[in-house]
Amino acid sequence: MASLDGRIAVVTGAGQGLGAAEARALAAAGARVVLNDLPGPALDRVAAEIAGAAVVAGDIAEWSTGEALLAAFGGVDILVNNAGVLRDRMIFSMSEQEWDTVIRVHLRGHFVTTRLATAHWRERSKAAGGPVYARIVNTASEAFLLGSPGQANYAAAKGGIVALTLATARACGRYGVRANAICPRARTGMTAPLMGPPPGGADPLSPACVAPLVTYLAGPAGERITGEVFVAHGDVVALLGPPSVRAAFRAPGERWTVDELDATLGKVFTADPPRPGFVCEETLPLADATFGEIR
Repeated sequence: MASLDGRIAVVTGAGQGLGAAEARALAAAGARVVLNDLPGPALDRVAAEIAGAAVVAGDIAEWSTGEALLAAFGGVDILVNNAGVLRDRMIFSMSEQEWDTVIRVHLRGHFVTTRLATAHWRERSKAAGGPVYARIVNTASEAFLLGSPGQANYAAAKGGIVALTLATARACGRYGVRANAICPRARTGMTAPLMGPPPGGADPLSPACVAPLVTYLAGPAGERITGEVFVAHGDVVALLGPPSVRAAFRAPGERWTVDELDATLGKVFTADPPRPGFVCEETLPLADATFGEIR
């Protein structure tokens, strides 16, 4: 169920960390891989490891970069969006540039490739008269579930990526598109300063631990999976459920008054100081807390 012989896989952020591990795994499964990252020796080293890989170096948020990725082998069957940056800072100290940079690379970067790939698949589907082979694996983060306090830009981008993934799955399923998101924990060049050095022996947060799930979703079995969000690290793959309604309230009359809302909601929100309630912490016990910050 993991054979990707003859499939074309585009991987962004492939110069190191998760993207590099995913590109290696997809190539090992038989895919022809197109690698994207900013130009530099890191991307060159990964390209040298993967026989026949194409390289499209450039800013993933640029339309021209996305077009070049699809043109490298004349199309795409699998899109793995992974490129990202960090500009961590508390929201009250964050600069306009720090916000824009993170949103641009993560969220716009995912949009550019998704927009171009889905248009390509839609045209192929119309020509074929039915669904085509089309897989998207987007990279979100538990930061969007937790509202990471020092990563307002990052958490917002990752929440947007999940929404983009779900909208894509619903809009493009008829054409064969299967779109899913993963929330990986991995020790990479971007996260190492937060996580610290790996423990002795096998690193439970190695990016290589995440790559099998990406390969699986990109493979034939991915036909049955779409619009899902996974947490992945070490020996863990967790499937997240959709948000649930905690409680629902009906106005006594045709519409609420402020006093009626106070009489009703005032009995629910009693903590002092208040604590954010729309937060998912259920993923935290999935791994030892000594693993450090969550990417």
